[in-house]
Amino acid sequence: MLALAARVSRDPVSLHLASEFLSLPIDTIDRCVGNVLSCTEHIGIEATPDMIERMAREHLLALVNSAPPSSIAR
Repeated sequence: MLALAARVSRDPVSLHLASEFLSLPIDTIDRCVGNVLSCTEHIGIEATPDMIERMAREHLLALVNSAPPSSIAR
């Protein structure tokens, strides 16, 4: 919990996601949450914090689980 205390965020959604994605910098999480919010506003969706959190979580999971293509020797 001490590591989480050092991660300061202005947004409760970002703070909640930071507790799940300890390997990611808080700035990355904040930026992801902000991008999701901007996208929903751009397309005219009234997004709830729960919706923003779920959508940001999917983006962050993709970021964490992505890996460069394996270099297979020919």
